[in-house]
Amino acid sequence: MSANDSAFQKAQKYELLDPDVRLMLQVRNGNAAAFEKLVDKYQNRLISVLEHIVPNRDQAEDLAQEVFMRVYRARERYVPGAKFSTWLFTITHNVASNAIRRHVRRKEINLTNSPSGKVSVQPLDTMAKAKSALMPARQIDQKEMSSIVRDAIQSLNERQRMAMLLSKFEGMSYIEISEAMNLSAQAIKSLLSRARGNLRDILQPYVDSGQLPLGVSTKPLSNTDSHSLGTIN
Repeated sequence: MSANDSAFQKAQKYELLDPDVRLMLQVRNGNAAAFEKLVDKYQNRLISVLEHIVPNRDQAEDLAQEVFMRVYRARERYVPGAKFSTWLFTITHNVASNAIRRHVRRKEINLTNSPSGKVSVQPLDTMAKAKSALMPARQIDQKEMSSIVRDAIQSLNERQRMAMLLSKFEGMSYIEISEAMNLSAQAIKSLLSRARGNLRDILQPYVDSGQLPLGVSTKPLSNTDSHSLGTIN
């Protein structure tokens, strides 16, 4: 079997199994209503993931818009090679990575122009100790706990954070995440294992106090997001 035959069979398989692939094929053929359906379905999901990557919701919304612009610009070249959601989050990962790099470059420029030029670094273990020391004795409410969990996720490195978000918010498998992030399934398994360990280190004080069980299910800060973090362990 030639490579072209294999690609054609894969495209047929995803067209048959994934209704969103069928919608995207309609978009490829110029159907604007199909594109609106995909935006309506995925917009809030993208924003919810991106809110954990960039500093605020406005930036998350801007990046989500950029993702959909890339989807639309790529419509005429679209050939199904994976589930639509996997393809979409591949683009999301690329857009988010570019945004992070731009943010880092701006920080580097600001540091270069600052009087001292020094960077204040807060390693993961330092952050965990700080969280423990500052933990209030009173019971933490849901909004505060959401903020704590979000800060913990923000502390992960870029790859760990994206893998965790795709796993927990989107329920994607190792294979799907590996396709979206262009890594091996084994690499994704390792990333998720390290991410869970890092989150446990940061959140352990709250676990020990009984305020955050390891099986926590807590809503993100966004009121529009219906997903949960799910279990950490």
